Amino acid sequence: MNDQQLLRYSRHILLDEIGIEGQERILAAHALIIGAGGLGSPAALYLGSAGIGHITLVDDDAVDLTNLQRQIAHTSARVGQPKVTSAAEAVLAINPDAAITCIQARADATLLDGLVATATVVLDCTDNYATRHAINAACVRHAKPLVVGAAIRFDGQITVVDPRQANAPCYACIFAPNAEFEEVQCSTMGVFAPLVGIVGAMQAAEALKLVSGAGPSLAGRLLMLDARNMEWSALQVRRDTNCAVCAA
Repeated sequence: MNDQQLLRYSRHILLDEIGIEGQERILAAHALIIGAGGLGSPAALYLGSAGIGHITLVDDDAVDLTNLQRQIAHTSARVGQPKVTSAAEAVLAINPDAAITCIQARADATLLDGLVATATVVLDCTDNYATRHAINAACVRHAKPLVVGAAIRFDGQITVVDPRQANAPCYACIFAPNAEFEEVQCSTMGVFAPLVGIVGAMQAAEALKLVSGAGPSLAGRLLMLDARNMEWSALQVRRDTNCAVCAA
């Protein structure tokens, strides 16, 4: 690190759990963020400000006026712009040294297979059940740690999938890929604005811990937040030995 970087990241370096070595690992890391909306906005801003050296943003959507209530990386002036370029502009305004790759596309299996292979850590900031399972499958296949967040109405959740741990469950161990239910989205159900900030910031925290080695991750635990009463609950989750995704 040069003198400017030592100053910029000094509050991380002062932490015994991170130090210079941990910050250098952060600077060398590549974070793949899928979804540049409510969860992806705070995740990208915190990872960029913390010094993640390379961020790849994937989202096929454009900024809409209805996004601005909660998607803090976007502004009124950037309505109509691709969310990936809008979020990149916000990150670079905080940290001009960040290297950001913008991909305006839907994250299908083919795209994910190539992107996940080159990432250090993956963040699922999407709101689509099928896409979540495609991301999980790619991360299991390439043995890449994955931070999964979700938020709807007043309910949030977060967990970590770490295929590098022999006994850690994957997303499909917790939520069956073939489950049948009615998909709920913010456009029809609503979402409490600060909730996505809470969960997205926690996704960034888990990603930074995974990259720097600052502490144990949420692998094997599912945290759920009831933001109406501001109460957290935690579930210990086990690997499914018959899981169609990770059992092999």
